[in-house]
Amino acid sequence: MTHSAFLEELHTLVDPGKVLTDADSLEAYGKDWTKQFAPAPSAIVFPKTTEQVQAIVRWANTHKVALVPSGGRTGLSAAAVATNGEVVVSFDYMNKTGAVNTVDRTVVCQPGVITKQLQNLAKDHDLYYPVDFASSGSSQIGGNIGTNAGGIKVIRYGMTRNWVAGLKVVTGKGDLLELNKDLIKNATGYDLRQLFIGAEGTLGFVVEATMRLDRAPKNLTAMVLGTPDFDSIMPVLHAFRGKLDLTAFEFFSDKALAKVMARGDVPPPFTTECPFYALLEFEATTEQVSNEALATFEHCVEQGWVIDGVMSQSEQQLANLWKLREYISETISHRTPYKNDISVTVAQVPAFLKEIDAIVSESYPDFEVVWYGHIGDGNLHLNILKPEDLDKEAFFAKCVSVNKAVFETVQKYNGSISAEHGVGLVKRDYLNYSRSEAEIQYMKALKAVFDPNGIMNPGKIFAV
Repeated sequence: MTHSAFLEELHTLVDPGKVLTDADSLEAYGKDWTKQFAPAPSAIVFPKTTEQVQAIVRWANTHKVALVPSGGRTGLSAAAVATNGEVVVSFDYMNKTGAVNTVDRTVVCQPGVITKQLQNLAKDHDLYYPVDFASSGSSQIGGNIGTNAGGIKVIRYGMTRNWVAGLKVVTGKGDLLELNKDLIKNATGYDLRQLFIGAEGTLGFVVEATMRLDRAPKNLTAMVLGTPDFDSIMPVLHAFRGKLDLTAFEFFSDKALAKVMARGDVPPPFTTECPFYALLEFEATTEQVSNEALATFEHCVEQGWVIDGVMSQSEQQLANLWKLREYISETISHRTPYKNDISVTVAQVPAFLKEIDAIVSESYPDFEVVWYGHIGDGNLHLNILKPEDLDKEAFFAKCVSVNKAVFETVQKYNGSISAEHGVGLVKRDYLNYSRSEAEIQYMKALKAVFDPNGIMNPGKIFAV
């Protein structure tokens, strides 16, 4: 089939105008937030119904055409990047929600629903969707499910998979499966719903998800604490978790704070300069809870773990304190950072970070390194910033050359090379540092069952 005939047939599967092949669209929809791979899709297709998704998948099987799912394209693993003439399937037009079920605390979403849209819908019903991160204003639920997104509230609420009550998926063969049917208790064999969560579209496409909601938190309050060194952060975490039910516990370095302060639109938390900072959040439901937080702060100061701190007194101050953490990724993005999203168990974090920091300091003496992350769940974000005068390809080559040492350390601690960003293309060649060869072979066997022709996001997670 000629290329023009191939595209003409694709046009018949969706609504008029819902196949794009212009250069700007191919560039925009063929990539995500990673900058390591050049996008090169052959077309972008926008289904509006489950039936259209099935038709696209069956067409792709007939013609052996690879498909790449596209959501908000905010991913950091290149799981949504099309580099080899694939057809990108964008879910931008499958963005509807059903009515909120206030009894079961659930809502049905199409995959193109924006995370913030779901959060706002829950809020309108005095409920709460707790999976939250800096890209919530543009990321989509389908992408969140595909990468099992985490974010800033994992210490209390867990990952995306904790909030998926049921899924409808189109497999790589074009079959429509309804998984779990929104049940809380269901002991009827394999839970295929969980298999599709975190699969990065390699088994099939999510076309509908029933998302769980929670009660709305009361009087959320944040504290930002400055510490004299990183080792002090863990006893601070232990002290506060012993007294309060934390909804978040984040950390960032002085370099990360400096980047946010340079924007000039967020006030500093306090005047004392500290090498590291912890941001914690809790529900100040009573005056007693607030007093407990202040007493714990004073205890941490007495122990020498905290130098200075501030507690939010209003919703605006709460928002400003969170901006200190949430704006970091955006403020360093223009420096083309090389990102590592790694994790170990919480107890191992101090020793692990010291080893990784020593490797990075020795390997990149002239590079600026910015640390931040979800310290309360053992997830660290290592960001190496590209010098202004260094070519991008040379910079990435230098960073990649040290991956072996970094990931060997991750393996030594039985950690993960990708805590919440997924594997995609970026981490694909390092999967063996977190998964055994036997596990990888079972994963490949599962893909062959759901996607026998290998058309679903090929080359992601592991090589074809």
